[in-house]
Amino acid sequence: MTTRSISHLIIGFGKAGKTLAADLAKHGESVILVEQSAAMYGGTCINIGCIPSKLLLVEGEKSARLTDKSAAFQAAMQRREQLTSALRAANYNKLATIPGVEILTGTARFLSPNVVEVLTEDGACQIEAERIYINTGARPATLALEGADDKRIYDSTELLQLDSLPARLVIVGGGYISLEFACMYAAFGTDVTILEQGDTFLAREDRDVAEAMLAMLADRGVKVVLQAETKRFVPGEEAVTVVTSQGEYAAEAVLVAIGRRPNVEALHLEAAGVQLTSRGFVQTDEYLRAAPNIWAMGDVAGSPQFTYVSLDDYRIVRDQILGEGKRTTKDRLLLPTSVFTTPTLAQVGMTETMAAASGRPYEVKRLQTAAIPKAKILGETHGLLKAIVDTETGLILGATLFCPEAHELINLLKLAMDHQIPAAALHTQIFTHPTIAEALNDLFAPN
Repeated sequence: MTTRSISHLIIGFGKAGKTLAADLAKHGESVILVEQSAAMYGGTCINIGCIPSKLLLVEGEKSARLTDKSAAFQAAMQRREQLTSALRAANYNKLATIPGVEILTGTARFLSPNVVEVLTEDGACQIEAERIYINTGARPATLALEGADDKRIYDSTELLQLDSLPARLVIVGGGYISLEFACMYAAFGTDVTILEQGDTFLAREDRDVAEAMLAMLADRGVKVVLQAETKRFVPGEEAVTVVTSQGEYAAEAVLVAIGRRPNVEALHLEAAGVQLTSRGFVQTDEYLRAAPNIWAMGDVAGSPQFTYVSLDDYRIVRDQILGEGKRTTKDRLLLPTSVFTTPTLAQVGMTETMAAASGRPYEVKRLQTAAIPKAKILGETHGLLKAIVDTETGLILGATLFCPEAHELINLLKLAMDHQIPAAALHTQIFTHPTIAEALNDLFAPN
């Protein structure tokens, strides 16, 4: 077995890994990037995450004007494959053409803190690296229940690749991934039922926001069943039945969306002295260091599972290798999030519930989405906008936006919060018309 020496070894072709590889090489460093599957060049986002799911959400909304939903679904799936294939090739070619970067397709495992064995189609080799970066991502969690191996039971990756549109879809789990898939398939005409094991829908959201989400789902024909603990799956000739504590639900497709698990098993991290957290993610410090010469980035490091956080993980690690070494995970004070339902649910900073628990003096600003002229134009009037404002300083403490274009607008509010722009400034700001952004004038009006 041959042994090679390299300055930097990156395991995983995700957002953080590919960006770091390109940056290091452009600064004269030698880099080997190992990716287990050629189908995952570019990472989760472009292949099985953000890009294909958002494309199908858009295509689903377009299908509302079409009578043949099945044909629209199949056309959308073809477009998804074309787009992801093109992005995958572009990501590979962009990196492979940078002098100093070598891409290996194979499985990596640690032999020691500095040595990794990589098994490729051409055989095994050992790579001795001065610095090693783990960016192997995460995968959907599964249910170890009777009948869970039925061919009609899917995870989120598999449900993005169906050949035909199911008449009925049951989703096990009531989280944010579930909501996106519910909206996606409901738009194509599928009868969707969400089974939530808990007794509270969207427990992390304020109750008025959760109720607004429920109203939107109901309007789209999506049913939500609470306290529905899944017991087993019963395969049938035409459908599979989900047996729960609240009854039985038959469907041509079942999505299990109960969270994600880190991809660490094949790495043999114990050989490198790398520890795992209680949840199974790579344990790191605030600099994302897992061992003296090893870093972890992205989902596998237990970072919030968003592509833009993985990119920020890259920035933290890059600062240690090529910068001043000051940037840490503690710098991420405000993290905006978006759930791509229809309309989008976006949030940054405190919710009303969090503000009440903080003991700070605050007031709540509210505006119904139906009051926004642009929302009426779009025909998307479900939802509401909420903001939490400190009554002593006038600064924005947080915002929850459930309205069209919320995923864009939330970035403006984060910018205002980062730079301590008071709520009153947004009330008097001049925005173009008709836009969703101009709703901020009314949202932040004096009570």
